[in-house]
This record gives sequence, C-alpha cells and structure tokens, in this order.
Amino acid sequence: MQNRWLNCFPALQPIADPHWLAAVEAAREITLPAGTTVFRDGDPCRSYLLVLEGSVRVQKVSESGKEIVLYRVEAGQTCILTTSCLLADDDYLAEAITETEVSAVAIPTTRFHDALSHSAEFRKFVFHSYGKRIATLMALVEALAFGRMDARLAHRLLDIKHTRGEISVTHYELAADLGTAREVISRLLKDFERHGWIRLHRGRIEILDPQALRLVEKKM
Repeated sequence: MQNRWLNCFPALQPIADPHWLAAVEAAREITLPAGTTVFRDGDPCRSYLLVLEGSVRVQKVSESGKEIVLYRVEAGQTCILTTSCLLADDDYLAEAITETEVSAVAIPTTRFHDALSHSAEFRKFVFHSYGKRIATLMALVEALAFGRMDARLAHRLLDIKHTRGEISVTHYELAADLGTAREVISRLLKDFERHGWIRLHRGRIEILDPQALRLVEKKM
C-alpha cells in the first residue's frame, strides 16, 4: 500500500524520519462511495486525510438550509478544515460529502501529531498545503464580497466544462457552488441562453459560445 498511495504525494516520498514512517505504517486506505458524508458540522476530527482519487465537497449549511461550497478536495490534496481541526484540537465547523467514489488515506490523529512534531519535511508539507487552501478560501471570500455573479457563473461553467468534459449540473448545485439563490442562477442562465451562449437541457447545460463566456468571466 505504501508505494501506491505515496505516488500521489511526491513531496512525502523522500521523507525518511522514523516518526513519519511510523505514521505511514499506521495509515489505512479507505474507499467511500459517492454521496457519503465524510464528516458533519460538530464532529470530532479523528484522522488526517489525503485524497488519492475522486472529489470531496466541503460545504457550510445555514440553519435555513442554504448551502455554500467552501472548496473541493481532489486527488493529491488534503483538507484544510481537517488540518485546522487537528492543529486547534477542535471539532469540524462544516460538512464534507463525496461527489464521486473517493479513495483516500487516513492517518490516525496521534501519528499525525507525532510526525508533525518530529519531521521538519512533513511539517513543511502540512503547512504548505494549508497555505494554498487558505488562499483558495480568501479568493472565495473576495468573490462573494466583490465579484459579479454573472462573471462567477461564467467562470464556473467553463471550469466544469474543462474538468468534466460536459456540464451535468442542476441550478441548485450551481447556486450552492456560488453561494447564492437558485432563482438568481436560473435567471442568469436564461439570460445566457437568450444571448445564444448556452442551451439549457434538463439536468445538463450545453455551451455554444465559450468565447463569449470568457469575456463575461473577465468581469470578475
């Protein structure tokens, strides 16, 4: 198992510290079906997670049921919220759900802390990953505070098209991704369709003029 999963994290491969190697030995590989709740708001953090394959959506849900996607954890990435909970010895403040089948590695909390305390290389990896994800969250805050919703929607459509090949997504899912109401997304999509940039289908969106969407995207 060791060589297989470490291939997804090249920065961890050369670490020879015995405390890190003990963490590797204690790590277990897990597979989670799509739609699995990885953790809930208020859950304790029991392990350090590294995603090998698939996508995990981390989101915050308000008391009224409104959702906002904070970020996604994909192959070769770690979860910033998990790292934060481990460092602060605190519970989760959001929830995570697998969007696809996910393969991941879980390192027990005690082994994580031991490796973090003794291995400078592992510590560098953890804080480098943490810093990158903080930058992603700051970009989200900036977009929510200052970004134009039409530009953010165009950006999201182009991003899904680039990563998945086709856009199979509901208006509700787009609203959760962008932190707005479904009605706002539906109205903007209708505007895009009237301009001839997209064509709406049931549960699917066809991009007809990606160049036009890129021009809208530049307004972010």
